Amino acid sequence: MQQETIFLYDWKRIFFGETPPEFMLEIFLRTLTIYLILLVAMRLFGKRLTGQLTIIEMSIMLTMGAILAPAMQLADRGLLSGVVALVCALIFERGINYWGLKRSAAEELIQGKEIVLVKDGILQVANLASSRISRPQLLSTLRSEGIYNVSQIQRVYLEACGLFSIYTTETDKCGLSTLMDTDEEVHSIQQLDPEHVACKCCGNTVSVDSSPATCSVCNATEWVEAYR
Repeated sequence: MQQETIFLYDWKRIFFGETPPEFMLEIFLRTLTIYLILLVAMRLFGKRLTGQLTIIEMSIMLTMGAILAPAMQLADRGLLSGVVALVCALIFERGINYWGLKRSAAEELIQGKEIVLVKDGILQVANLASSRISRPQLLSTLRSEGIYNVSQIQRVYLEACGLFSIYTTETDKCGLSTLMDTDEEVHSIQQLDPEHVACKCCGNTVSVDSSPATCSVCNATEWVEAYR
């Protein structure tokens, strides 16, 4: 579009662009057609695409947006090209899932693998770092699940799909509190253990009398009060 043809209050250009107003009806018909085709495609993609998305499903979702938008909105693009691209995406998705089903190594390569973030009440600091999950983020997740002491946890897995799987155990062992350090009032719901301290980094607990300068698990040097 030439610069001299652009001027303020050109409502036809602002609302319709360079296409005739009749093209709005065509967009409606194109969108309706693509929508119906997409309903069928989503059914063929399977339930996983409408549930928790894995890397493959996320890629398909992003690809479909790029595939379908031109077919619905651009006058010089036909519907058939969008349909063909959507069928190709379906074939790719089915093929990759079938490959992963037949070969576990391929599934791990494509989807990733689960990672242990907490083991027997101890935060796995190296795994948290490799997963790019901060200690406050993990503690926030535990609080949202009603877990206020790390010692109650047997395992926390970060699944390949990004979900946290949390397994707790009944124990009287003291440990690191998941409650915020700055909110002293809320700590009244827990029982302080004056005989032990907990490593602020990983949650390892030791006796107050024998507390070392550095944690034997993660080599951190900061200790906090332990709670039951």
